[in-house]
Amino acid sequence: MKTRFAELKRTSRQPRGTVHVAALCAALIAACTASGQDASPPTSAAPAAAEAEAIEALLPEAPREVTPATRTAIEKGLRYLAQTQNRDGSWRTSGGSGGYPTAMTALAGMALLSGGNTPTQGPYARNVSSALTYLLRGARRDGLIAQEEELAHCMHGHGFATLFLAQCLGVEEDAQRQGQLRLALQRAVELTGRSQSVAGGWLYTPTAQADEGSVTVTQVQALRACRNAGIAVSKKLIDSAMKYLDKSQNDDGGIRYQYSDSGPSRPAITAAAVVCWYNAGIYDEPNVVKALRFCERSLAPGTTPEGMFFGHYFYAHLYMSQVMYLAGEEKWRQYYPAIRDILIRKQADDGSWDGDHVGTTYGTAVALVILQIPYKHLPIVQR
Repeated sequence: MKTRFAELKRTSRQPRGTVHVAALCAALIAACTASGQDASPPTSAAPAAAEAEAIEALLPEAPREVTPATRTAIEKGLRYLAQTQNRDGSWRTSGGSGGYPTAMTALAGMALLSGGNTPTQGPYARNVSSALTYLLRGARRDGLIAQEEELAHCMHGHGFATLFLAQCLGVEEDAQRQGQLRLALQRAVELTGRSQSVAGGWLYTPTAQADEGSVTVTQVQALRACRNAGIAVSKKLIDSAMKYLDKSQNDDGGIRYQYSDSGPSRPAITAAAVVCWYNAGIYDEPNVVKALRFCERSLAPGTTPEGMFFGHYFYAHLYMSQVMYLAGEEKWRQYYPAIRDILIRKQADDGSWDGDHVGTTYGTAVALVILQIPYKHLPIVQR
């Protein structure tokens, strides 16, 4: 994971369609009784086949762009994540092994939230709850969300974890955990604020006092999610970050790796920047329109060589999918079927995706977030 992030630096709305608790419990009990299994599987276990069928019958009708093949791919991916979660609630780059547990746990948790699961409801509620507990345990008093092994390169993970926890705040039903979430998020925001460079961006550690695009967009989206969830975030903090993105734009509309260099535009970072502008309600400014056009030229699924992505195809489309959805129905109708079919073809037999050679947790989580956008469960991805 470190290698892939290093390459990149160079080269409150309730989820809709949540299963009714009483109906779900009845279905689980009936299904587990039929299959002879306990209704309370361990954290890492996927629902049994009979249980999954009972749950499927209770789920809302899929959006029109989510085909039966897409639903099958989604369910296989969700089961893969559930089966590979560690007992402590974490994921690593290759399921239960590898590195970057904070970032991987946050991204896998986002994939489960995208499917309508919450810490208390849904077939993978226990997995979401365990991930939430793991990340809260990793939230330090100084605000950083990271494990000791990650401290040399922790700000990507801190940003993704902050985003995930902010998405959980509105759906966590336990008052004590709500308090823990609010405290962790407020401290995380304060840590992010202290870590911002003079130019307005962020780098790989809180004390770096430097910046680059991929870390910066991760922090900006996390801050926006916190603000949307009711956590106090300084407007000056976000405005400074948005100016950083403005200053990092090349004449072709793309965003370069670092505002202070003169390198080429990076499609993936550009898509992430457009998402940040959209999350801030900025759609029609000339620089944003120009960046969107650059993304459409550079990231159209199936029409641009994957070599253009600097090895970050999944990362690019994690953000490009959000761009196209937030840009409106017409662009979404053009984009989603193409990326949907590509991802379905890339899925392995065990339900996983190997994303950008980072690992199967990363690839599976990103693919599932993209495929499940039509369900509109994530507050941060709302028109």
